[in-house]
Amino acid sequence: MFDVGLLELAVIALVAVIVLGPDRLPDLARQAAQLLHRARGLAHNARDELRNELGPDYADLQLRDLDPRTIVRKHITEAMAEVDREQAAAKVTLEPGQVPPYDVEAT
Repeated sequence: MFDVGLLELAVIALVAVIVLGPDRLPDLARQAAQLLHRARGLAHNARDELRNELGPDYADLQLRDLDPRTIVRKHITEAMAEVDREQAAAKVTLEPGQVPPYDVEAT
């Protein structure tokens, strides 16, 4: 999680106990948990509304599918797979004793 180790979390907890005091810390932790719960609920509601507006064709839509990096990665992967299929189809098998073609520019 954000490249924070156990030692860093312990230091943050110690500073929080010192600054906020042990009496207020449980209440603040509860409020933070409620805030995260509300934010998660809002994100789920937004996703569900988007799915409903787009219709049944997009019922399995995930929000990470709308990330431009994911879209580009998907298209590049599909294009590379298509090139691989074309190259596999273009391979020529030589008969025994047949001389392979010679490309002057390639050597």
